Amino acid sequence: MHKKSSMILIYVLLILVSATMLVPFAWMVLTAFKTVSESTQVDPFVIFPGKWRLDNFETVIEAMNFVRLYINTILLIALRVFCAVLTATLSGYAFARLQFKGKNLMFSLVLLQMMIPGQIFIIPQYVMVSKLHWTNSIWGLLFPGLVTAFGTFLLRQAFMGLPRDLEEAARLDGCNIPQTFLFVMSPLTKSSMVALGIFTAVFAYKELMWPMIVCPDSKQTTLASALAKMQGQYASNYPELMAAALIACIPMIVLYLLFQKQFIEGIATSGGKL
Repeated sequence: MHKKSSMILIYVLLILVSATMLVPFAWMVLTAFKTVSESTQVDPFVIFPGKWRLDNFETVIEAMNFVRLYINTILLIALRVFCAVLTATLSGYAFARLQFKGKNLMFSLVLLQMMIPGQIFIIPQYVMVSKLHWTNSIWGLLFPGLVTAFGTFLLRQAFMGLPRDLEEAARLDGCNIPQTFLFVMSPLTKSSMVALGIFTAVFAYKELMWPMIVCPDSKQTTLASALAKMQGQYASNYPELMAAALIACIPMIVLYLLFQKQFIEGIATSGGKL
């Protein structure tokens, strides 16, 4: 009986915490259907809009080219996931399994990059993008995500966790290093690749500073940057802002519903959190 009561208490607490985490999303949805006066009044008992309006959605759809923003954002996510997984898998295998001069020093530099705030790299990255004439283009948005120190570390740990007997058996069967990597070792790290892909996709989707710097043109920017530009210096139309945010959330909600199992497995396997 005591054990059953404890389990009920635990489940109740988990439900309450989960409900608390959903409050910001519920506030966004409700505000999207309100007027400006309803969204800014202080009365805590006015939660639902007096009348459910679609005016805010119509206004932001007319003012913002969401189709283009969706294309830019999805293309950025796809390219970053591909580049991050590819480069991290190759470098992670090299650091974990191959022996070469300067390996420890190079891996120390990778770890050092993880310890330094990403904002420090913005100026040199922008200079390189500018020299390459990639501003206001998808290649400029992609540039910082071509390689990932976190992904290299994650895949290195995944490869180090595999037994060396697999490589020895592959060599006895006549496999060289590329064949061993491609056909034997890589398939065994799919869960870590999925985890890296999930982290990369989420980080690319919500990235704000870099798109605002490298793509000031509204036609080439991403959803997060376009939403940030809707905020005024002295006042903001919160219902329209929340309506645009709700529309911007649709791609990630759909992707999560489609790949919910892989998403949960990837987070659990990586041992990390978003």
